[in-house]
Amino acid sequence: MGRHLASLLLLLLLLQHFGDSDGSQALEQTPVQFTHFQYNVTVHENSAAKTYVGHPVKMGIYITNPLWELRYKIVSGDDENLFKAEEYVLGDFCFLRIRTKGGNTAILNREVKDHYTLIVKAVEKNTNAEARTKVRVQVLDTNDLRPLFSPTSYSVSLPENTALRTSIARVSATDADIGTNGEFYYSFKDRTDMFAIHPTSGTIVLTGRLDYTETKFCEMEILAVDRGMKLYGSSGVSSMAKLAVHVEQANECAPVVTAVTSSPSELEQDPTYAIITVDDCDRGANGEVASLSIVAGDLLQQFRTVRTSPGSKEYKLKAIGDVDWDSHPFGYNLTLQAKDKGSPPQFSSVKVIRVTSPQFKAGPVKFEKEVYRAEISEFAPPHTPVVMVKATPSYSHLKYVFKSTPGKAKFSLNHNTGLISILEPIKRQQASHFELEVTTSDRKASTKVLVKVLSANSHPPEFTQTAYRASFDENVPIGTTVMSVSAVDPDEGENGYVTYSIANVNHVPFVINHFTGAVSTSEDLDYELMPRVYTLRIRASDWGLPYRREVEVLATITLNNLNDNTPLFEKINCEGTIPRDLGVGEQITTVSAIDADELQLVRYQTEAGNELDLFSLNPSSGVLSLKQSLMNGLGAKVSFHSLRITATDGENFAAPLYINITVAAPRKPVNLRCEETGVARVLAEKLLQANKLHSPGEAEDVFFDSHSVNAHTPQFRSTLPAGIEVKENHPVGSSILFMNATDLDTGFNGKLVYAISGGNEDSCFIIDMETGMLKILSPLDRETTDRYTLNLTVSDLGLPQKAAWRLLEIRVLDANDNPPEFLQESYFVEVSEDKEINSEIIQVEATDKDLGPNGHVTYSILTDTDKFSIDSTTGVVKIMNLLDREEQHVHYIKIEARDQAREEPQLLSTVLLKVSLEDVNDNPPKFIPPNYRVKVREDLPEGTIIMWLEAYDPDLSQSSQVRYSLMDHGEGNFDVDKLSGAVRIIQQLDFEKKQVYNLTVRAKDKGKPISLSSTCYIEVEVIDVNENLHPPVFPSFVEKGVVKENVPVGSSVMKVSAHDEDTGRDGEIHYSIRDGSGVGVFKIDEETGHVSKYGHVLRYWEFRTSAHESWGTQFSPKPRLRMGF
Repeated sequence: MGRHLASLLLLLLLLQHFGDSDGSQALEQTPVQFTHFQYNVTVHENSAAKTYVGHPVKMGIYITNPLWELRYKIVSGDDENLFKAEEYVLGDFCFLRIRTKGGNTAILNREVKDHYTLIVKAVEKNTNAEARTKVRVQVLDTNDLRPLFSPTSYSVSLPENTALRTSIARVSATDADIGTNGEFYYSFKDRTDMFAIHPTSGTIVLTGRLDYTETKFCEMEILAVDRGMKLYGSSGVSSMAKLAVHVEQANECAPVVTAVTSSPSELEQDPTYAIITVDDCDRGANGEVASLSIVAGDLLQQFRTVRTSPGSKEYKLKAIGDVDWDSHPFGYNLTLQAKDKGSPPQFSSVKVIRVTSPQFKAGPVKFEKEVYRAEISEFAPPHTPVVMVKATPSYSHLKYVFKSTPGKAKFSLNHNTGLISILEPIKRQQASHFELEVTTSDRKASTKVLVKVLSANSHPPEFTQTAYRASFDENVPIGTTVMSVSAVDPDEGENGYVTYSIANVNHVPFVINHFTGAVSTSEDLDYELMPRVYTLRIRASDWGLPYRREVEVLATITLNNLNDNTPLFEKINCEGTIPRDLGVGEQITTVSAIDADELQLVRYQTEAGNELDLFSLNPSSGVLSLKQSLMNGLGAKVSFHSLRITATDGENFAAPLYINITVAAPRKPVNLRCEETGVARVLAEKLLQANKLHSPGEAEDVFFDSHSVNAHTPQFRSTLPAGIEVKENHPVGSSILFMNATDLDTGFNGKLVYAISGGNEDSCFIIDMETGMLKILSPLDRETTDRYTLNLTVSDLGLPQKAAWRLLEIRVLDANDNPPEFLQESYFVEVSEDKEINSEIIQVEATDKDLGPNGHVTYSILTDTDKFSIDSTTGVVKIMNLLDREEQHVHYIKIEARDQAREEPQLLSTVLLKVSLEDVNDNPPKFIPPNYRVKVREDLPEGTIIMWLEAYDPDLSQSSQVRYSLMDHGEGNFDVDKLSGAVRIIQQLDFEKKQVYNLTVRAKDKGKPISLSSTCYIEVEVIDVNENLHPPVFPSFVEKGVVKENVPVGSSVMKVSAHDEDTGRDGEIHYSIRDGSGVGVFKIDEETGHVSKYGHVLRYWEFRTSAHESWGTQFSPKPRLRMGF
């Protein structure tokens, strides 16, 4: 029932369609019109005559008026007259069909022209109505051209050590066809295992080892095989090229440069800065060294390399002339490269070496200061340090020397330490300052030393005369200058300012002007009562510090006597009697006058009372005697006489002396009485007193200058030790011993200065010049010097100077100031990776210069590792766990050496131990990836490499050398190169016979004594190549059939048939209905081509069928089927 309803519905639709058409025709005339404005069609080049073009859509015009009679014609675009337009009416449609013409017309050639644009005109004969359309004809390619090589011969030269898989050449061919027709494969004409060619790129790679001794030349023929349809013979070979391979003896090894730099002495005339060795493992000329060049770092070309002997592989690096070290104080980085005599030559890797100056090992020597300033006292004794100069960096060979400068003779320079000391006391009046210049022994660095001499009270005043003498008269006024003294002092300032004083112990009647030196009287001086000669001790003193320097001189002053005293009678007012019978000449009395003036003679004379000349007075002795008798003459007449007598010293007269004499009776004694004046006693007392006051003391009896005499020698105190101990890390500047000494003298004679006069060659000690405190001047180093014997000298500043010395032994005690030092900068050991656990591999050793626990070394490993351990006492390194070179081929172990100091911080040092593991064949080759899958076209030529096997063996040397082999050969279709791992096709594949191959490959190393191997699997999938050369062909463009309207569904109504020239599955044809009005009404058997009824049948139908190949993509031109009833 449902099937009848469907048929009825289809019938109604058809009736409506035809009914509408008739109505339209009745209403108006439909114009002639193509179904499309443009059609795209195709035709193969070289097509035979009357070949119709293929078109995907219906070309033509619907016939809307049964009276129409249409004709088609190509009106333009076919200048070569290649095409013809035909019409074919089927039902209500007039098909446009275009075909190639026959006869002598040209054939289509895509390589000349690949498309044509035709203008086709349709004309309706009855009405002359026209329509136009454009037809674009695309000329399809056919495989009608051969590949062509350009060029046809190739030549290449290969060193015998060329690596496998190296691309050595590339051939090139071209094919003017397009698509598959233009594709071709390269292959060798004859099979070879040494080379392989890529089938499409033409790249030739090396697959076998070359050996110059076996093969020096080979020639191969290369084919270009067309992949497309083989129109010219069954082989398809279109062209051939030749490849010539020349094998050259290999320069396999590049030179290897090793260098050992040296530090030449600055004394060498032609220093060698490095010894360079160049090794080359090649033989013959390839192994000879052509040159060793400096390729960088020597812009000024100051260096050169010189062979040690002709043909030698050892070179010396020399300087060409004077090297400019000033511009490169830290040295030169020279880049060396060696070249061998091979062809082509091999160059070594560049080798950079550092060349340093013979003078500079860590940079230029430079003094810490450009100018050193120091001061030195005039009191400083010999060997007193002035200043220490220092140049850095410090080298053992570095010495200090004076440049030739004035004044350097006053100083000494410790050539090793740079300590400048004085050789003798320096006087400022000789030079107030010195300018010294110190240089290093290499004359590369210098510095100035400015020494200022500090003024000290080093000189006593000096009198202009060794003694002074003067005289003056007595009784001069007080303050009279009797003499002047003068002294000079060469010191500066107050040290040279002189004042004067009188240093007599006893009183002297003189004073001295402190500033001018003028000596004047301080009392009235009486020659008779005071000393006649005075000896003055005149002292000249400066105003210096810490003591005044004083000097004394004797000044003798003589008092001149003057007659300044009147004679004085000892007795005056004399009265008495004399007898009348006193005889003439008898003494009556003696008068006496005293004159205080020394050495003045007194003479007496009678001034009055002796007019009768009765008496006689001796003028010298003062004896008064009777001159004439009193018994007779005038004398008898007078009985009383009054004599007035005077005394004179020649200038002065004494007060008169009166003697009253009465003449008495005879025979009476002379009786004369006088008054005592006491002049003699008084004068004697004065003289005695003056003598007591002015007599010189015992100390002044002999002149002794206590200030200028240095009576005592300095003495060190007896409690000073003969030796002391000092720790070597005692701070610089710290005090270690007070060298106390004494001197019993005073002033400068007792002023002491100290110096180290010997045993201080390292300049490690200094003594305070004034205090005697012994201090550390520079760091001590027990490891260099562990004992010093110092000669300590103490001197006074007296004149002449006196000194004493004492030896002091200083023992330097150890401090922990030296870290342990390894005997090597680094350690290296090679160990087999299968070495047993607890095996000893190396012993490291470090030494410590310190003593006791400070020098006891223990070892430990700082690196975080469980593979190794170290004995803390012996330094023996052991293996603790299994080693694996492939996991880690080198172990870097940081080892610490530490001392065992107890009282001070412990010191340590580290060293790097490099443990290199020697290979053992413990790893089989490993395929990367573990298995392979590859797809290959079935038409690849024989000899084509379809893949490269890659197996990695982490072992070394022969243990890592892998050889490949196929355990099955894939039915003889494949082979593998044992060296390169190239998998080749050795027999043509055929997809139709076998689509997949499973190959098993083994990789085996060459380890000894046992080799190891592994396997992998290769899945080779063969890809089908379209060998379908011909499309199916229907015998006619239109097939017609008839069916009765009442035949049952499924009844066969007709059969279509197509033909395919291909064979096999490529020739199997399948049918199908693509479009048309019969779709859904009929169906076709895809294998037989039988068309059967499927739905309700009307008057006629049109549908298009298609025939295509089962395994390809070729389709037939689609015939039109018309069914009617």
